[in-house]
Amino acid sequence: MADHKKEQERAELHRTIWNIANDLRGSVDGWDFKQYVLGMLFYRYISENMRTYINSGEWETGSKTFDYARLADAQAEQARADLVRTRGFFILPSELFENVRARAREDPNLNETLERIFTHIEASAQGTDSEDNFKGLFDDIDVNSNKLGSTVAQRNEKLVKLLNAVADLKLGDYKDHSIDAFGDAYEYLMGMYASNAGKSGGEYYTPQEVSELLTRLTLVGKREVNKVYDPACGSGSLLLKFARILGKENVRRGFFGQEINITTYNLCRINMFLHDIDYDKFNIALGDTLTDPQHWDDEPFEAIVSNPPYSIKWKGDSSPVLINDPRFSPAGVLAPKSKADLAFILHSLAWLAVNGTAAIVCFPGVMYRGGAEQKIRQYLIDNNYVDCVIQLPDNLFFGTSIATCILVLKKSKPENSTLFMDASKECVKVTNNNKLTAENITHILDAFVQRQNRAHFCRLVPNREVAAQNYNLSVSTYVEAEDRREAVDITALNAEIGQMVRRAQALREAIDAIIAELEEGA
Repeated sequence: MADHKKEQERAELHRTIWNIANDLRGSVDGWDFKQYVLGMLFYRYISENMRTYINSGEWETGSKTFDYARLADAQAEQARADLVRTRGFFILPSELFENVRARAREDPNLNETLERIFTHIEASAQGTDSEDNFKGLFDDIDVNSNKLGSTVAQRNEKLVKLLNAVADLKLGDYKDHSIDAFGDAYEYLMGMYASNAGKSGGEYYTPQEVSELLTRLTLVGKREVNKVYDPACGSGSLLLKFARILGKENVRRGFFGQEINITTYNLCRINMFLHDIDYDKFNIALGDTLTDPQHWDDEPFEAIVSNPPYSIKWKGDSSPVLINDPRFSPAGVLAPKSKADLAFILHSLAWLAVNGTAAIVCFPGVMYRGGAEQKIRQYLIDNNYVDCVIQLPDNLFFGTSIATCILVLKKSKPENSTLFMDASKECVKVTNNNKLTAENITHILDAFVQRQNRAHFCRLVPNREVAAQNYNLSVSTYVEAEDRREAVDITALNAEIGQMVRRAQALREAIDAIIAELEEGA
C-alpha cells in the first residue's frame, strides 16, 4: 500500500514537472531550460533545508512558535558562523526562497535580487571547508539571459512563473522523505532531457536500471564501503545509487568523482545536496581525469562505477609523460590517441582498493580490437584483474543503440579465470528502447555470484584459454548463443524435395504434350 502511494505521488510529481516544462520553456531551449528549473529547485531545497534545521533546533528548546523565515536579518546574522560550520552555507531570512517568491511579482528588479542572493549564498562558504562544494553552483542560472526575454520586464515575468511553479511542486515535509521527492524531481528532469536531447543528453545520463546493476555488482558480499568513486561522474546518478541502495550512512567516507564538463560538474554537486549528502561527505572535482586526475592522495576506493565517454580522443603517446604515469606504465603501452576507453579502465584499476570492485560500461570494440588495446587486455588478464564481462542488450542507453558490456575488475580473486555472461536477452521492450527489469538484474547478479557454467548464458573461462584467443574479451567468443531456429528433419525434407522434382517433371511432360498436340493441329 505504501509503495502504491509512493508511486502515485511520484507520478503526480512527474506530471507537474512536465507541465512546468510545457508552460515555461517557450523561448528557452529545452537543455538550457533544465538548468533554470534545477537551479531554482536547488535554491528552494537549501532554503527549506536551512529553515527546517534552525526551526527544529529552536522547537526542541521549547520555542514552539519560532520561525526562521520571520526572523529579522540582523538577528539571524548572529548565527552565521555556526551555521556555515555545521551546514556549509548561510541564507538570510529575507533571502529564503519562500520570502523572495512572496515578493517576486512586486519586485521590478527580481533578476538583480536573485543574482545578488545566489552570490551571497556562494560567498557564505568562502574561506571555509565547504567553499569548493558551493563555488560557482549557480553559474548556469543566468537571470539576465536574452533567452528568458528581450527586456528586463519579460525576463522577470518568466522568473516569477518559474519561482511559482517550483514552489507549487508537492515535495512534502522533510520527515515524510521529502529528500526522495527532490531527488526524484531532479532525476525525472535529467531523464526527460536525456531522452529528448539525443546524444547531448545521453552523455550525461545512465538509465536508472543500469546504474542499479553496476552498483549491486560492486556491493556483492558487502553491507558498507569506505567510499565510492566515478572517474567520469556526469551528474552523479551512479554515485547516488549507493545512497539509495546501501544507505548514505554505510558509505563511511563519502562520494567522490571527477567531471570535465563544467555544467555537468555543477549539476553533480547540486544533485549531492538535493539527495541530502552533506558538504563534508562528497568531493566532486572539475577537470580531465586522464591527464589531471584528482584524489591522488586519497585512500583507494572499495567501490568504483563508471560509464565513461566512448572512444574519445586523448593525448596518449603524444605526451612524453603519460607512459611513465603509474596508472598506465604497468601495461607498458598507452590506449590509442583516438580511443581513450582503456585509459579510463586503467585509471579506475589504479584507484581501486585491494578488496574493492569496479564495474565499468564499455563499448564492444574495446573487447576485441588489436594493437595497443590488445596489449592492455593482455596485461589485465595476465595479472588476473578481470573478474567478469557481461554482454548487455542493445538500445539500453540514450543516444546510442549499440549493445554495450560491463567490465568488472578486482585485484583479489580466488581463481585464475574470468566469468563471461551473455545477458543480451535480459530485457523488456519499452517504446523504442530496451529496459532491464528487477528480474533481469537478479538473474544477472545470481549468475555473477555463483560463477557456474550455464548453457548459452555464462561460462567460467580459465585465463590460459583467454590468452589462447589472443586476449579477446568478447562474450560471444566463449558463450555460444542458443540456436533458436526450428529443427529440420533432413530425410523428410529430401523426400519432399524429391516429390516436388517429380511433380515438376510430370508437369513439364504434360505441357510438352499439349504443345506437341497444338503443333500437330496446326
